[in-house]
Amino acid sequence: MIAIPYRRYAGRSLRSLVRMAWQSVPNLMPKGLYARALIIIIAPIVLLESVVAFVFMERHWQEVTQRLSEATAGSIGSIVDNYENYHDKDNYRGLADLALKRFNLTVVVAPKADLPPPQGKAIFDLLDRILSTAISIQIKKPYWIDTYSKDVEVRVKLDKSTLRIFVPRSQTYATNSHIFLVWMIGTSLVLLSVAILFLRNQIRPIVKLAEAAEAFGKGRPIPPDFRARGAREIRQAAHAFEEMRDRIEKHVEQRTTMLAGVSHDLRTVLTRFKLQLAMFEGTPGIEGLRSDVDEMQAMLEDYMAFAKGGSGEAAKPTDVRAMMEEVRDGAAHFGKEIELRFRRRRKIPVPLRRHGFKRAIANLVSNAARYAESIVVTVTQDRHWLRIEVDDNGPGIPDEKREVVFRPFLRLDPSRNQDQPNTGLGLAIARDIARVHGGDIWLEESDMGGLKAVVRVPV
Repeated sequence: MIAIPYRRYAGRSLRSLVRMAWQSVPNLMPKGLYARALIIIIAPIVLLESVVAFVFMERHWQEVTQRLSEATAGSIGSIVDNYENYHDKDNYRGLADLALKRFNLTVVVAPKADLPPPQGKAIFDLLDRILSTAISIQIKKPYWIDTYSKDVEVRVKLDKSTLRIFVPRSQTYATNSHIFLVWMIGTSLVLLSVAILFLRNQIRPIVKLAEAAEAFGKGRPIPPDFRARGAREIRQAAHAFEEMRDRIEKHVEQRTTMLAGVSHDLRTVLTRFKLQLAMFEGTPGIEGLRSDVDEMQAMLEDYMAFAKGGSGEAAKPTDVRAMMEEVRDGAAHFGKEIELRFRRRRKIPVPLRRHGFKRAIANLVSNAARYAESIVVTVTQDRHWLRIEVDDNGPGIPDEKREVVFRPFLRLDPSRNQDQPNTGLGLAIARDIARVHGGDIWLEESDMGGLKAVVRVPV
């Protein structure tokens, strides 16, 4: 009653284990094109050579072993017949010398005794089976075979004695198969070496193209050794990338020129407004007009920064510590406590678009300073990423709205003070600049009880 459910449970467990193992196969496969291409080449070679080796070895061992065993069985049969017809059975030295000289067999005559019991499955099962068959045909007497020892021993039971015949294994079994294995492994290594060298030359242009695309996406100069090379399809992709890069750079240049012109014209108008307001100093209501002009100028700066994004500036090695200290000093007018923490005590130059990145961090710090009393900025860098965290003890933002606030011109009023002048572009500008550097910005709940803004860009 218990065995059946147990078997069902065991079967179900085995099926689940097999399913889990099958599902884990894709995770074990290599992710790189180079490794996958090697597997595509290696797998058929290994499979083909395994089949060839199995078929060849099976036929080779069987045929050669059968012929050697038949020859050995014939020699043993001749020795048995000669011994039975030998006139002086007590002095068989001449027969033993003849067997050793002609057949390379060692013959020992022992007193008559029962043969040992048959052994189990021999290590050399093929030899045991074929040699037994051959001896059965040649000798019509009881015999016993030992294939475990260094030399093959055959015992033949006669009427008054037992012949013990020792045969070198090389005379009964094909032992030169290692030559085939050496050749097979050697040729496989040669083929694999050629495949590795060929694939490495084919994969290198793809790697260079990926590096150039990554550098362009991060706003950094393209490696000077990049050029279209490799297979035809790879060269086409490289040419397409260069054309795309040229179009994007031309578009960015045109947009930057247009924005510079618009910015200049609008700033000129605002400057005239300020001059005209200065001429009416002391007029009632002049302070309100001056405040409106200043707000218009601030809004114009935000709009132009958002439209420009991170374009128009090249990435250069930047001292992160010095830049962060400038951001802290620039936010001092808020009158809030801003603490800087560096995980490393030395200067860390990082390729950044300094002015744009500084503006992004300044937007986050100023945003926190508007609504919190205490701010902690933590800078961490490893070999791959630069991470900057801005924590505050302000009212925070609900989890479901932390992604929405990055939309341009969006003002989140329920948890943030609406009295503060705000265009709703600060976080959008910061994220745009971070993504131009190949990174991103996201919001989390701070350990200080407020909001944590995390900036992460590749080094």
